[in-house]
Amino acid sequence: MSALSVAGVVLQMGGLLAGPLGRLFSIVVVVGLVVLVGRVVLRIAWRLVTIAATVIGLLLLMMFFLPRLL
Repeated sequence: MSALSVAGVVLQMGGLLAGPLGRLFSIVVVVGLVVLVGRVVLRIAWRLVTIAATVIGLLLLMMFFLPRLL
């Protein structure tokens, strides 16, 4: 079954997600998607913070030990 046929069946049944349990299921699915996207974004942000801290730390050490170089 393709996604379009599944969507068609759901629409013909009067909306599986129309009831309270369906609404709860859709909310849980949306929250799950937000969490997955947030994990990816936080993973990228953590790498950027780590790289920035390393570069700044190296520059600080260079300024301390080699003041004339910078």
